Amino acid sequence: MKIIADKNIPFVKECFSSIGDIKAVAADEMKPGIVANADILLVRTVTQVNSDLLASSKIRFVGAVSTGFEHIDIDYLQRNNIGFSTAASSNANSVAEYIIAALLSVAKNQNLNLQNKSIGIVGVGNIGSKIAKKAEALGMKVYLNDPPLQKRTHDEKYLPLEDLFDCDFVTLHTPLTFGGRDKTFHLANESFFKSLKQNCVFINTSRGSVVDTNALKAAIKSGKFESVVLDVWENEPSIDSELCKLVDIGTPHIAGYSLDGRTAGTAIVYQAACKYFDLDCNFDMKLFLPQPAVNQLKINPQPGDEQDIIIKAVEQVYRIKEDVQHLRKILALPIDERNAFFGQLRKNYSVRREFNSLEIILESNCKSIADKLAGLGFEVTNEAG
Repeated sequence: MKIIADKNIPFVKECFSSIGDIKAVAADEMKPGIVANADILLVRTVTQVNSDLLASSKIRFVGAVSTGFEHIDIDYLQRNNIGFSTAASSNANSVAEYIIAALLSVAKNQNLNLQNKSIGIVGVGNIGSKIAKKAEALGMKVYLNDPPLQKRTHDEKYLPLEDLFDCDFVTLHTPLTFGGRDKTFHLANESFFKSLKQNCVFINTSRGSVVDTNALKAAIKSGKFESVVLDVWENEPSIDSELCKLVDIGTPHIAGYSLDGRTAGTAIVYQAACKYFDLDCNFDMKLFLPQPAVNQLKINPQPGDEQDIIIKAVEQVYRIKEDVQHLRKILALPIDERNAFFGQLRKNYSVRREFNSLEIILESNCKSIADKLAGLGFEVTNEAG
């Protein structure tokens, strides 16, 4: 079996070599001639998979090592009996941890205590539901909005969007849809921003076009927000440089880029390919993960310093400010070099592990901080017994 894979898929050779002869290539080399004689094609979001790429090929299975699949022509695959898998949910925890890092960064910068602050989560799928649990672990008041889920479940916990407008934090986690009653294209528009509470914090890590860029810029300039956090942008990689200057935390679409999450994506697609071709799965992807740079942190908690402890723990694993600084460099570049730079930031993203890679050893009993750290996903050991 012949396999063509994007070389930037983590551990793709180590894993898929167990089921075939694999050739890993750069995304810009994914041309019809390259994939023509392959049985399996493995791609990231940067590769458009459609009739232009596959019409003359022997491809029998396509794996998208990503959570979204806007870049895949599903109808074409179905018409041609080509199997398909995406890595849905693989990066959910990574995005949730990014949100926690962002919340804590804002809290630190603005001297806020997140305890009892309210957060409105728009979109409560794999990612939104994880954020809800982690925000609750921090002691925040969580409000949920998800019209499709509300219609399916009739659960009263899913509130109308307007019930979230008075929250201290509002974060978007919807798919990008263009039609129907619940379309999300430019969901966050001029009316949306005017309805939000003054001095709230607005966050978007869903899709860039869920937000109307011009409306957001106008709202920021009007002094609406305490802070704005963006990981996704309209027209990527050609992002709006003025908006990049205006936001407090801006990153290059890497919220879901933890190595753990990306490796999980490879594993999901590998397992799907094995099932499709009725083959044995020979690898546990956890075996490929390297030891984290820091795997243990000792803390002696004292009354009143819980949030500082949590910030310290999170920053041992992920320093969101470094990603902000990297993206800011785009503003110093000539306009014709910016798109490529944005792509390189994603392509060459540094290793980032998840919270569970860090064991936190508490040197004294403190159930409250232990529960919060564990709720965020850290491994917690109480040395005091």
